[in-house]
Amino acid sequence: MLQAMKKHFSFVIAVFAVTLSMLGLSSPVLAQMNIEITGVGQSLYPIAVMRFKDENKLPVSVTEIVRQDLARSGYFKNTENGNATESDEGTPNFKSWAARGADALVVGTVIQTGASQFEIHYKLFDVRKSESLGGLNINTSADNLRAAGHKIADDIIFKLLGERGVFSTRLSYVIKEGKRYRLVISDADGQNIRNALNSSEPIISPSWSPDGKKVAYVSFEDRKPVIYVHELATGRRVSLSNQKGNNSAPAWSPDGKKLAVSLSKDGNTQIYGINADGSGLHRLTRGRTIDTEPQYSADGRYIYFTSDRGGNPQIYRMSADGEQVEGAKRITFKQGFVTSPRISPDGKYLAYIANIGGAFRLYILNLATGDAQALTDGSSDESPSFAANGRYVLYSTKVGGKRVLAAVSVDGNSKQVLSIPGSDVRQPSWGPFMD
Repeated sequence: MLQAMKKHFSFVIAVFAVTLSMLGLSSPVLAQMNIEITGVGQSLYPIAVMRFKDENKLPVSVTEIVRQDLARSGYFKNTENGNATESDEGTPNFKSWAARGADALVVGTVIQTGASQFEIHYKLFDVRKSESLGGLNINTSADNLRAAGHKIADDIIFKLLGERGVFSTRLSYVIKEGKRYRLVISDADGQNIRNALNSSEPIISPSWSPDGKKVAYVSFEDRKPVIYVHELATGRRVSLSNQKGNNSAPAWSPDGKKLAVSLSKDGNTQIYGINADGSGLHRLTRGRTIDTEPQYSADGRYIYFTSDRGGNPQIYRMSADGEQVEGAKRITFKQGFVTSPRISPDGKYLAYIANIGGAFRLYILNLATGDAQALTDGSSDESPSFAANGRYVLYSTKVGGKRVLAAVSVDGNSKQVLSIPGSDVRQPSWGPFMD
């Protein structure tokens, strides 16, 4: 898709480039995600996550889910990887744990309360300060054990690091299987995959609503790109925009009441605003070139977008009410070809894809200082998406000749690859916190 944009920067050609590249993929085998951590943070917090007592009653290991989540965070090193358990009653021997190199200790117990119902007790201790940091008691069914493990890992992150963990958030992405396409929803670790849509035609550009209940996307099932809004709990979906020409690149406003979209109904592709119920369509840019890939700022006041109005594609910013309000301001200057703007949840950073000598690479820009940093050394990165806490960027790239998902911390230190054996995975979008 980015190669097509380089030559023409026309959504018509860009979309069909995506379509053709997806049609040429090999038939995948349905499987869960494999996770390979390819980099870690410079300073890892040593933590002992002990095997939860009586966990053998569970169909899946909550202990392993917690351990894997903490490893994926890039902040922790687990000092206990075996099957030894530790009581969650009383006070642990802090001196003994400190001598074993642990700065924190996690213990837990599983109690079966029904045929497929369980109560999971977990406690966290600060070994350095010799004190308890509390814990959680979680009532769960066998079907929701992964969610329970993610909730525990998020609690550990918050209590030790003071920030919200993202293990309980979700991902959406597209898998190509034979001649069919699947838009899927998964846990943040790529596991627990559920279908949202099956189609014989390509699906692209998924975008989460701020409340995490809906996903907007572009489907080609009508032999042209149409924007749909899909309610995940019920499977109900509605056509948001089916205008003449291309309907593309949906992006939600922070309040979830409207979306910005790219349409070619009046000739060249421009950016429009539309209410979440499909009403109130109005044009926001009026350029003579191509304006596309809109993204709202974190406060909803601005829209960032890609435009070739200066010759090559770059990122611009305008008022959310349209560029007629105060004009569009160019944001990127470091590279000659830049696309795919994504704003961090705190509004401090802009992630984008830059063409560096023919290699498409993920970058991050500090909007306050103007400093830009390459987060990868890849050559075919695309579709960046920030985690809800702003600490990681999810994107699609190529490894071994096939499309995989990858995630990198905003400092570039912690990296991981998420792949499905034999499958091609792309078009990722990281969902919001679910409160």
